[in-house]
Parts: sequence; C-alpha cells; structure tokens
Amino acid sequence: MKKWNKLLVSLSCAVILINLNFANVAYAVEEEKNDSNSSAMNVDARSAILVEPTTGKVIFEKNSHEKFAPASVTKIMTMLLIMEKIDSGKMNYGDKVTVSENAKKMGGSSMILDNGEVRTVEELLKGIAIASGNDAAVAMAEYVAGSEEAFVKMMNEKAVALNMKDTAFKNCTGLSAEGHFSSAYDIALMSQELLKHKDILKYSGTYMETITEGRKTPIGLVNHNKLVRFYKGCDGLKTGFTDEAKYCISATAVKDGVRVLAVIMGAPTYKVRNRDAAMLMTYGFSKFEAKKIATKDGVIEKVNLNKKGDKFFLAKASEDLSLVVEKGTDKKIDFKCFYNKSDKGYKKNSIIGYCEYYQDGKPFAKVNIYCDRDVKKGGIFDNFKFNLSRVFDNAI
Repeated sequence: MKKWNKLLVSLSCAVILINLNFANVAYAVEEEKNDSNSSAMNVDARSAILVEPTTGKVIFEKNSHEKFAPASVTKIMTMLLIMEKIDSGKMNYGDKVTVSENAKKMGGSSMILDNGEVRTVEELLKGIAIASGNDAAVAMAEYVAGSEEAFVKMMNEKAVALNMKDTAFKNCTGLSAEGHFSSAYDIALMSQELLKHKDILKYSGTYMETITEGRKTPIGLVNHNKLVRFYKGCDGLKTGFTDEAKYCISATAVKDGVRVLAVIMGAPTYKVRNRDAAMLMTYGFSKFEAKKIATKDGVIEKVNLNKKGDKFFLAKASEDLSLVVEKGTDKKIDFKCFYNKSDKGYKKNSIIGYCEYYQDGKPFAKVNIYCDRDVKKGGIFDNFKFNLSRVFDNAI
C-alpha cells in the first residue's frame, strides 16, 4: 500500500512538472508572439535608425551613435542650407549660377557640368537631389557662401545648432576625407530638419529628369534611390556610397497620413541597404496611424457675442490637420484658440486667428481659423470681450 501511495505521489509530481513545463513553453510562445518590438528585425547594415519625424520618436536603432563615413548622404545638409536660403527669400529657384572649374573637376557622381556653364538654382538642386551630382553640390556651395570651405563652415555650424554631436563635415559632397563622419542618429536629425522644407520632396522624389535648356547634349538625371520607384510612398531623401562608407541611405515614405524616416549606414550591398530601409519603414507604418483632429471648414468652436448666446459666430478650420500617434494609444488632445484684435470687426471667411493643439501639455500643431459670417464692430460686438487664452480641455 505504501509503495502504491509512493507511486501515486511520484506520478502526481511528474504530471505537475510536465504541466509547468508546458505552461512555461506556452508563456514563452505567447510572449514571443506578443513581442512586436523592433529587436526581432534583422538589420544587416552596420548602423540604422527608424524615426517618426513629426514627433522625433525613435522606433528602432542599431549602433545609431557610431561614427561612420556618410558618403553622399552628406548632401542632406547641403540641401538643407540651400532650402533655408530659398524659403527665407534670400535666394530664388530661378537664380543663375555659373559653374566654376573647381566644381567641374569634382569626381564621383556628376551632372557633367562644364566650366562656365550657367544653370539655375533649381536645376542644380535637381542635380544634387536626383543624381547626387558632386559638381552641382560644389557649384551651389560656392554660390551660397563664396567658397566650398565657407559653406562647409556653415554646415558644421548648422550641425551644432541641430545638436548633431557625432558629426564633422569636411566637404559638401560626401567624398571620402579624413575626419569627415556622421552617425545614423545625426543623419536622422538633419533629415527631419530638411523635411520641414516640403518642396525638397518634389526633387528627391523624382525618379528621372532631363535638363535640356542651353545644352546641345541634354543632362539626364536618374535617381540613385531606387526605393522612390519600387517602394510605394517613398519620396526621398538621399543615398550614398563610397568604398569606405559602403551603402548608405536616408529614406522616407508616407502612407495614410503617416511619414516615417529610416537611416541605413554601412550596408554591404545596395540590395541589403534597400531591403533594410524598406523593412524598417514598413515596420514604422505598422506602429503609427494618423488621427484627424481638425477638418477643413469644420467648426472649431462657437463664439458667443452676448450673455444669452443667441448672437454668435463660428470659428472654422482653414485646413485639415492630423496628429500622428502610436496605434493603440488614446491620448488626450487639448486646444486654445487665439483671436486677432480688430477695431472694425470680422468679415466672412477672413482669417481671424489660429487654434493651437496640445498633447501632454506640449504644443504640437496649429491651424488658422476663419469667421463664418460678418461680425461688425459696434453693438453686440462691443459687449464681447475676447479671451485670448481660453483653454478648452476637450479630448478628441
């Protein structure tokens, strides 16, 4: 009997152990199944980072602060300084630039420009963004700053302003030079800054372009970024390759109102570079969604002009506005409306101020608001006191 009891105890213990093992296996499988974080991705490049550019949130990174030669991805900074000049009104797309001998003799990728050839800023910008023309980059550097050396100084000053701590520029092209380096993290920083100048995507997102003006032989430009053609939504930004740097890219794409940015450095082949970038961007799209918070011509708020509330106007949004959020999150959005002071009142459909939106107490976007009717100065308008700092804690 005692032996039988011992046998039952032993069998019971064995069953418990088996069940525990199965439970552990099941938990491990479920944990792996639910673990959708980026550690499961196999990025073969030496360094990489994936960012949601409107918030700057880092979604994935691998050796993101390691310093490597950036090759022609350097030209993101070159294009940034050019776009700043254009968007500030200090330079125009139609400005004429004379190509110097120094620019013409640049090696590597080229627009094949001639010494003394005159091209517009826009044409040279296309040459940089599409064909990665080193001659075009130097021609623009000389035009903007007087010399490439002076332009490189501007590049490094901008890098400091953007808090790019892993970067030092020695030229505006990305040709190999001692002490010329950057990191995936820093490239993401300057790429996000360049994306604020939305016109650049017209050029970096173009696959092929031909320039014929003033040329016996047309200049054919073909984008080195093949993802522009083969990855849906990809519209930039810049590739790079040297023997030292290997294959690099800062790639961006947009889908359903969400933009992602992937930086790859030191991939062994262009196929690996493109695969890694595409994989990261696809992963980014799986993590974020665009949430509409204002609709063009939609009512932002009703503004009462008297205590009764029977006299009022409607403040409406002048355009659509969306917020990119992580899927599965339900964040509270607050807003303030700021109204322009007026001695005459408001006219129908005129811009009367703006509405600023806040997430977690921090401003992230604003939209202009307009009046839906004429509101004249005098009478009820005199009785209306604008409260320029009202906060409406409405969760959207």
